[in-house]
Amino acid sequence: EGCVYVNSDPFRVKMASCRLSGGVLVSVLVFGVQLCCLVRHTSGGFDLNMFAAQQSPPDPCLDENGKPRRCIPDFVNAAFGKEVKASSTCGQPASRYCTLTGNSADVEERERVCHICDSTTPKRQHPPTYLTDLHNPNNVTCWQSEPYIQYPTNVTLMLSLGKKFELTYVTLQFCSPRPESMIIYKSMDYGKSWVPYQFYSTQCKKTYGKPNRALITRANEQEAICTDAHSDIEPLTGGRVAFSTLEGRPSAFNFDNSPVLQDWVTATDIKVVFNRLNTFGDEAEEAFRDSYYYAVSDFAVGGRCKCNGHASKCVHDREGKLSCDCKHNTAGDECQQCKPFHYDRPWQRATARDANECIACNCNLHARRCRFNMELYKLSGRKGGGVCLNCRHNTAGRHCHYCKEGFYRDESKPITHRKACKACDCHLVGASGKTCNQTTGQCPCKDGVTGLTCNRCAKGFQQSRSPVAPCIKIPRGPTPSSPSYPKPGDGCPECRGAKKVSRKNYCISGYVIQCSILSREILGEWTKFTINVGTIFKREQSLKLRRGDQYMYVRQSDLQCKCPKLRLGRKYLMMGSVDRDNNREGLTLDYRSTAIPWRNRWGKRLRRLQRQQKDGKC
Repeated sequence: EGCVYVNSDPFRVKMASCRLSGGVLVSVLVFGVQLCCLVRHTSGGFDLNMFAAQQSPPDPCLDENGKPRRCIPDFVNAAFGKEVKASSTCGQPASRYCTLTGNSADVEERERVCHICDSTTPKRQHPPTYLTDLHNPNNVTCWQSEPYIQYPTNVTLMLSLGKKFELTYVTLQFCSPRPESMIIYKSMDYGKSWVPYQFYSTQCKKTYGKPNRALITRANEQEAICTDAHSDIEPLTGGRVAFSTLEGRPSAFNFDNSPVLQDWVTATDIKVVFNRLNTFGDEAEEAFRDSYYYAVSDFAVGGRCKCNGHASKCVHDREGKLSCDCKHNTAGDECQQCKPFHYDRPWQRATARDANECIACNCNLHARRCRFNMELYKLSGRKGGGVCLNCRHNTAGRHCHYCKEGFYRDESKPITHRKACKACDCHLVGASGKTCNQTTGQCPCKDGVTGLTCNRCAKGFQQSRSPVAPCIKIPRGPTPSSPSYPKPGDGCPECRGAKKVSRKNYCISGYVIQCSILSREILGEWTKFTINVGTIFKREQSLKLRRGDQYMYVRQSDLQCKCPKLRLGRKYLMMGSVDRDNNREGLTLDYRSTAIPWRNRWGKRLRRLQRQQKDGKC
């Protein structure tokens, strides 16, 4: 009668929260759990399956097809065998206490049977270890507080579960009358902070400032309520307080999708505070005070080791600490995170529909570490968000799926091969850069240069001695070594000297200097100039050129055509090619050379071109 059955799927146990005196159904459940614990802790336990040693049991975290599925540890009494710390225990020193029997409503029919509590005598002691030992109804053992510790002084029981558990119930079986007021607390951080779980009092408003039996809605599902249930003085012994963590919580039927309730049932420690004794009103007489105390025969906490659906059992590590035996590529004491290198999608709690296992990053065997990126995960349609870190074997990219700069893909090997990327090996002189096409391996060649690595001259070109233009076009007319100069009277050729300073003009020149014209001397067809070289910005190694006074030769015909146009005492920027067939000491200029009046602003530009040439950008 009055039973509310809650099918709590994550616990796989049907809880019956019945408003019956003594909580009979919970009592049966607790005894059954304790019996299972006893069998597990007994060294000579019986074997239910004679072939158990011959066959390995199936993994509960995998279905019959080997696919991941949600798995949860066994339902246990998490308090069984655990140490309970009590703020008060009788027998230190020895003291008298009296039990009440008979009809509690009739003073004359009530009987007091007195005993001695003495911690030094085994048969008379009532230590806290009796709270979590095997509860045998035929041989009841009780922890007991000192007599008459009344409000405002409290008595506290503290139980550490050793790790996070998802709790279904907390029960207390009393040897004395149940308290008039008490609170059950929980901690999720191993006793550092406490949150009320449930209040019990015959005067909720007066004692705790809370309404009696307040309605629980989705707005206050994670709030402790106060009730006057289980607070009567009757029965005088054997009474039970049973708290169900999910009873009356609206989202209990959709537990998988309720983070609020998942947090609500999670605890590492339980604390029970007894605030006020139940009395018959005769405590004013000191002779009757030894009849009032707190005594509990069984302290049970039913639940499962919290593993978020990613483990079927909890085990003790080398240090004796209890932790989940995580599956589904998860890690942590509660399987609350993905294990290293399995960050392709965010960690999630397992549900009945989806195991939500952690997935390894796809790094094509070229990386050992990765990280998760939520933006990439959303852009991929929630398929993958892993980003590989420190790609090896000359690979790069989010999945180490292409070759890094300076390498190209070897199509004869799979992308997972250690040598899937080959070096470009671009020729230092023939190539205009070090980066090749990542598919074909073709290096960027300079004009007139060909080959995969730019290591030979193309058809119609011949090799030169210039690192800037290593291959020059083969001329069809007169060779460069014997140029055709116009004779006086044949007309002037077109001046081919540069009109401005550019990187192209700088790079194709064999020398670039800043100099001043000091004097000139006519020697037949040639004019010999004496120049003072101020700055040498560039020169080929074969050219003997230094700062200071030098000689420069120009044909009379070129001077007459003002190619180049030179004046004494002026300062010029001169650029041109080296005449290798000229045996004269100094420079030789012609109508193709550049001689521009010097401008001071060119200094910085030419220094910058110098640096670019050193960086191979010519």
